[in-house]
Amino acid sequence: MRIITNKKLARRNRKITNYLFFGTFGALILGFFVINASLFTNSAPETLTLIAQSAILPIAFVLTVISVRMTNLWARVPRPENAIADGLKGLSNKSILYNYYHFPARHVLICPQGVFAIVTRWHDQSFTFRDGKFRSQRHIVSKLLSAIRFDGVGKPFQDAAYARDHIQREIDEVADDVSVQALVVFIDPSAIVEFEDEPELPVLYADPKKSPNLKDFMRDAKRKMADTGDAARNASLMPLTDAQIEEFEEATV
Repeated sequence: MRIITNKKLARRNRKITNYLFFGTFGALILGFFVINASLFTNSAPETLTLIAQSAILPIAFVLTVISVRMTNLWARVPRPENAIADGLKGLSNKSILYNYYHFPARHVLICPQGVFAIVTRWHDQSFTFRDGKFRSQRHIVSKLLSAIRFDGVGKPFQDAAYARDHIQREIDEVADDVSVQALVVFIDPSAIVEFEDEPELPVLYADPKKSPNLKDFMRDAKRKMADTGDAARNASLMPLTDAQIEEFEEATV
């Protein structure tokens, strides 16, 4: 499998994440001294000090939110591009995985089984999928801490559908007979999802030791194509020609 990753963007965003971490830490320390300035000077705070006191906490809060989100997206391990690649080991060497070139689709896979827009979730907790929602199995204290860390699972199906539609528009520019599929993939080996209802889109694990996982999904898709006798989508072929893939890369990578 050929892997094309926007390493420049990934490195830049990891650096920004580090800067934000230290900036947030510095803002909190500065806030402590600004808010308690009167204790150190033994005098009533001046107008400028009052303005700084009222501004420092909102600034620190915003920096914290941005820092946590950037950390989850760009610094947390396992890295999505690595987890997906490991989960797809053994896939046809004609396959191509694109990382961080097609936002809002952070990962795009073109392989004999089709074209896939992959949305990942980094969460390492347990969920129950019921009534179309992922419900955390943590107790109330853990849920409170989770809310403080802004690590809710969000709306993966909505994100995946949005990513799929975006890639579909790009694929339509080079091939109007290929349908893009959306996948939701949990990349942390500790993640657990108990399905009480059938999800509207495939929800998979990157870890091949868990089920359902990426590798088995692709294997099943290959088997279904073989059972239908669809020669045009035989495992030795791709949904796009070499020329179409080249055109797609020139336009989007």
